[in-house]
Amino acid sequence: MKNFKYLLGILVLSILISCGNQEKKASKSAFETQSETSTQDTSVKVIEITANDAMQFNTSKIEVQAGDKVKIVLKHVGKMPKNVMGHNFVLLKKGVDLVKFGNKAATEKDSEYIPDDGDDVIAHTKLIGGGETAAVEFNAPESGSYDFLCSFPGHFAIMKGKFVVK
Repeated sequence: MKNFKYLLGILVLSILISCGNQEKKASKSAFETQSETSTQDTSVKVIEITANDAMQFNTSKIEVQAGDKVKIVLKHVGKMPKNVMGHNFVLLKKGVDLVKFGNKAATEKDSEYIPDDGDDVIAHTKLIGGGETAAVEFNAPESGSYDFLCSFPGHFAIMKGKFVVK
């Protein structure tokens, strides 16, 4: 119960902090580093995303081409441990309800907040804490708009965005 109150306090404080930074956040929405790196005979589009202790990704939109080999590198630039302020990157399949998925994921602590069935997920990183980095590599799906989020309990309300495949 004590941990729940602590987490609730952090969540409320984070929401208040993030509400005051909306203009600043909007102007910085494309901080991801997009570069192409050759790995033998295939080209990989590397996209770096940061997440912080205020429950924020540094971007809310990622654009790639259909079929691109994509590598998402998630860096937790905060200091809090993953059991308190863990972050991950989860790319959902087209048409998956983000809120339903986020609520379901919140109950899946043993699998780092990724539902075991995996039916709704294209790709995801592991859960990381302050100062840590995780990466996932996958082929971009067909053209369309997909949701991405952090599936740590309660984070998806703020930590979400669109993964646009052209």
